[in-house]
Amino acid sequence: MTLIRLIAKYLRPHWHLLAAVVVFQAIQTVASLYLPTLTADIIDRGVAVGDTGYVMRMGGIMLIFSGVQIAAQVAAVFFGSIVAMRFGRDSRAAIFNHVGDFSAREVADFGTPSLITRTTNDIQQVQTLVQMSTTFLISAPIMAVGGVIMALRLDMKLSWIIAIAVPILLVGVSLIISRMVPLFQRQQRLVDSVNRILREQLTGMRVLRAFVREPYEEKRFDETNHELTDISTRAGRLFALMFPFVLLALNVSSVAVIWFGAFRVRDGLEVGTLFAFLSYIVQILMAVMMTTMLTAIVPRAAVSAERVTEVLDTTTSVPDTVGAAISSRGPATLAFDHVTYRYPGAEDPVLRDVSFTIPAGSTTAIIGSTGAGKSTIVNLIARLMDATEGSIRVDGQDVRALEPESLWARIGLVPQKPLLFSGTVRSNLQYGNASASEDEISAALEIAQADGFVAQMDGGLDAPINQGGTNVSGGQRQRLAIARALVKHPDLYVFDDSFSALDTRTDAALRAALIERVPGVTKLIVAQRVATITDADQIIVLDDGKVLAIGTHEHLLATSQTYAEIVSSQLQASEAN
Repeated sequence: MTLIRLIAKYLRPHWHLLAAVVVFQAIQTVASLYLPTLTADIIDRGVAVGDTGYVMRMGGIMLIFSGVQIAAQVAAVFFGSIVAMRFGRDSRAAIFNHVGDFSAREVADFGTPSLITRTTNDIQQVQTLVQMSTTFLISAPIMAVGGVIMALRLDMKLSWIIAIAVPILLVGVSLIISRMVPLFQRQQRLVDSVNRILREQLTGMRVLRAFVREPYEEKRFDETNHELTDISTRAGRLFALMFPFVLLALNVSSVAVIWFGAFRVRDGLEVGTLFAFLSYIVQILMAVMMTTMLTAIVPRAAVSAERVTEVLDTTTSVPDTVGAAISSRGPATLAFDHVTYRYPGAEDPVLRDVSFTIPAGSTTAIIGSTGAGKSTIVNLIARLMDATEGSIRVDGQDVRALEPESLWARIGLVPQKPLLFSGTVRSNLQYGNASASEDEISAALEIAQADGFVAQMDGGLDAPINQGGTNVSGGQRQRLAIARALVKHPDLYVFDDSFSALDTRTDAALRAALIERVPGVTKLIVAQRVATITDADQIIVLDDGKVLAIGTHEHLLATSQTYAEIVSSQLQASEAN
């Protein structure tokens, strides 16, 4: 069973704490089972005959057993809570680390909202089960079995009440739980949907307002939210139905014991014994009720465990190579050799037989229409996914034969959508080079044309940056992302349409600074703006996943109709030449 396998995997390192829980739960349960016998003894041998001294002596013993029971219960709950919290910590860390190895394909398959839900809500459901199990699961069976033995030892003729009450309780609870399982499955899927819609609305707030789509999005959220509420309400009703049913069985059983026990007292059964028998049957049914509470949590935890295990059992499509070679440092040579890439489930490949070479220390640009496959090439270089066919080589070594860390250490990637992390300007710039000096940071900011606005920020390098960089403009965010790559000092810069958010003047100044102050380093520039790439050593024209032409700006103007059309659509004739 997936649930048991998941729990056992992450509880195994904490077996000593589990052993302590078992010991303390056993002690408190045995003490609880012995208390009714002491009570019966006090009633029959002390209260009934008026022996106050006996009552005081046995009462003192009862206090000792009660103290032991309380202390053992507190210790069991304490250690059980530690076990549950460590389970949550370890399983969350396992998912986080495992998802960190996913390629873009696996992240897209699960979806970011679902991965967040599985790491938080689903883990919380299983963790709650672990907490409840360490509290009830160990003591409940001991209590139930021990209660039956003690009750039978007191009076066999009333035992038929136990034989009827317990099966009725178990059958009723099983029927209720069987109807709750599918509801919990739908509930978790709807939690994913709510998270997805909410995330879309928060990240796309400006777009929603610009297109006046708030009413539509509110309706979409309300529909999913109401469906989640309805499912949760139905599951809650079934869960709430369980407790009245258990209490009804408990009360009817107690009445039956008193009713039929009266006849047994008339036949010679001592009153204290009857009181003890009633206490044991209450303990038995309470143990069943505690087990019921636990089994009510199991279905939802089982669904959550399956979702968590699904993530943990998913292997990345970009695996690490055992014994991979470590690439040497220095200006990198990059080569695509008949590379084809097809997204899972797609009929046609997004890249088709792409071949080109970027010499070490040169600047190469890729230009093409939207959807031509430019960003896919960037993802393949950084090995965020692997080519379906063909090979990608850095300094003659297939990227699939390199240690991912050694490959990523050589690449300075500036993505199309720059992402800044919560912290400060300094912490973001040192993200790829924690030991970067003040001079290195200042130089990177100057090259990226970001030194001016950073100096004006309150705190300068120590100015706060919100999550995602929402407190700076798009152009500022782009320049900080470029500066972050420069601080890293990679062997290959990959700019994925990284100058699109800059005005032409800043763009020109930044590119001039790159040529002057970062010479001899291999650069790949993906762009849609022709003015950004006219001075590149070679330009690759990409269309519909195919390489149409490769050459300098002047050569392509004369030989490539597609490139000439792109240029004429953006530049005047005098500018193009």
